[in-house]
Amino acid sequence: MLGPTTDEPGVLMKIEELIASVKNSVEAKRVYADPYERNGVTVIAAASISGGTGGGSGRDEKGQEGEGGGFGISAKPTGAYVINGDDVRWVPAVDVNRLIATVGAVAVAVIFVAARFLKSRR
Repeated sequence: MLGPTTDEPGVLMKIEELIASVKNSVEAKRVYADPYERNGVTVIAAASISGGTGGGSGRDEKGQEGEGGGFGISAKPTGAYVINGDDVRWVPAVDVNRLIATVGAVAVAVIFVAARFLKSRR
């Protein structure tokens, strides 16, 4: 046998630790940054966070067993709350790469439609 089975306390504890790590990684304190204040203006940055877990075990034709697991987490900025006195406003984050990709896709579509239109007019 290559590793401990899931009946052993050490493995169960590792799985519980993994679940706790994932749970702690996707809390509200991870979504909103600590407030930052300068010259009477407070900024609270926000992010979109997603994550997932997976695991499994198996046995091959020789009777050897194996198991594994893991998790992944992804975060991207979504914007910030800007507080100036009694004025609170949301300032969205601009994803420049996504903006360029969208403009490029629209440009390609316009060129394609224009080419089809000109071809049909001939």
